Amino acid sequence: MTIFLAEEDLVREIVGFNVHQGVMAVARIPAEGSLDNLPVSHLLVALDGLRISENVGVIVRNCAAFGADAILAGGNSCSPYVRRAVRSSMGAVFRIPVIHTPSLADSLQQLQLRFRTRIVAADPHGASTIYHATLDGNVCLVLGNEDHGVSPEVALLATDHVGIPMHLRTDSLNVASASAVFLYEARRQRAAARIHA
Repeated sequence: MTIFLAEEDLVREIVGFNVHQGVMAVARIPAEGSLDNLPVSHLLVALDGLRISENVGVIVRNCAAFGADAILAGGNSCSPYVRRAVRSSMGAVFRIPVIHTPSLADSLQQLQLRFRTRIVAADPHGASTIYHATLDGNVCLVLGNEDHGVSPEVALLATDHVGIPMHLRTDSLNVASASAVFLYEARRQRAAARIHA
């Protein structure tokens, strides 16, 4: 690894914005993940129409923290390798497989048919709550667009539509915050299932 030192003005000029904490890095994007390489029992997170790169980066960090096995980035979503997503992930994007898919609905159908994966759509108006959701076994948690939620074609494929109960007339959480709640509960359930196996 080679390290270069530069004056602050030059760093600011190269980076193109002021929020850089004085450090830059160049890295290769890791090899693309594949549905063929999933663990026998897997927890996946799918991004359906997420547009805000900072949200995507925080979701990636949450996935790494809570043990997701891979991330599926739909063709209508921001890539986890966009500069601001990488920064918000605190580098976690280099520790977890990312699978880019032009059609998220097609990939979710493959997961259902080949691996019997349950598709769980995060939905503030879902028919069930996270208190009653089953998040162990093969699960793919789908996180939808910041404004409109999961797309209609993905919603039709979902095995479950699950919401997080909230107080004080709060109608929804930021998608990155919601991902942390779902992933924590998934990790808790999966750990409990291993203990009782």
